[in-house]
Amino acid sequence: MGLNTSAEAPLPVGEVSRLIGGWIDRLGAVWVEGQITQLSRRPGAGVVFLTLRDPSYDISVSVTCYRQVFDAVADVVSEGARVVVHAKPEWYAPRGQLSLRAAEIRPVGIGELLARLEQLKRALGAEGLFALDRKRPLPFLPQLIGLVCGRASAAERDVLENARRRWPAVRFEVRNVAVQGVRAVSQVVQAVKELDEQPDVDVIIVARGGGSVEDLLPFSDEQLVRAVADCRTPLVSAIGHEPDSPLLDLVADLRASTPTDAAKKVVPDVGEELDRVQALRNRALRTVRGLLDREERGLAHALHRRVMEHPHRMVEEREHETDALVARGRRVLGHLLDRADSELGHTHARVVALSPAATLERGYAVLQRADGSVVRAAEEVSAGEELRARVAEGEFGVTVGPHA
Repeated sequence: MGLNTSAEAPLPVGEVSRLIGGWIDRLGAVWVEGQITQLSRRPGAGVVFLTLRDPSYDISVSVTCYRQVFDAVADVVSEGARVVVHAKPEWYAPRGQLSLRAAEIRPVGIGELLARLEQLKRALGAEGLFALDRKRPLPFLPQLIGLVCGRASAAERDVLENARRRWPAVRFEVRNVAVQGVRAVSQVVQAVKELDEQPDVDVIIVARGGGSVEDLLPFSDEQLVRAVADCRTPLVSAIGHEPDSPLLDLVADLRASTPTDAAKKVVPDVGEELDRVQALRNRALRTVRGLLDREERGLAHALHRRVMEHPHRMVEEREHETDALVARGRRVLGHLLDRADSELGHTHARVVALSPAATLERGYAVLQRADGSVVRAAEEVSAGEELRARVAEGEFGVTVGPHA
């Protein structure tokens, strides 16, 4: 409920604290899960103090309980353990502090942890965070590798030494973080985000050595899984040993069985690459030599053909054939011309024989009137009519006498 206050009518601190305590007192008991980060058991004290922390969101709350409540689980609960606490929120007015008064503490067993991980795995898988089509290929030769690992850890040494042994020029951007405990999730997430924001980082490796299920729990945290899913840079998970399989392995672009395996998968071996280049050069050389040998054999075969040994023979053979065809053509054309000349001579003789001039040369004459018409019958002319007589060697005029 809102309070009517102002700068002129403020509430005293004690009143505000009392009101907050009243609101909190109305809250009932709740079951809370978290990880114990601080534990204080003073000898002879009847109250045990501890801090319960949520590693995913970096939030902590103080918890108090009677010694007999904690003694019931003291053999199996210590700092770093995950527990479920049945407690009632309390407000300590003099200091303005919120705490939980625990009435029961239960350790979270391995089986229960695994069941929760399996449930989280199915939920994230249903969202598609583990789908194969989300996996990005690693660069062939990364120039700068981001490494997230524990400080001075065996995992860091294995990755750096093996990678530099394989490719001495490789460079690393290392982020040392807590890889187990209450601060592991937040530090690993922050390191991954920082490396992902650097444009010159080609690939990120998150590495850690082996450990118990509880030690590897930070790498199955939902917050870390979602942060890796949002990365633009390819990421390799190298957590624990071969049997270990945190959820980070499923969302990463590549899963390496160990940190050493991650170095081998991310960085190519310079010796192997030189051998591969030499093998390719030898293969290319053999291919070129094979092509040259094949072309040389083909050229030698072509040079041994008769046409190549005597290149003018074909021209000479065609020359004789051409001469024979020309002679044949001339003979045929001569025969045609002779026959045409003979036919022309016969035709000329017939034309000459039938021409009027030939008739005139035989002594005949053609009589024509003044208008040029030819006289064909005696009845066509009258006595005294002037006609023209045409003979072989000229013409002359004649006068028609009386008819006999």
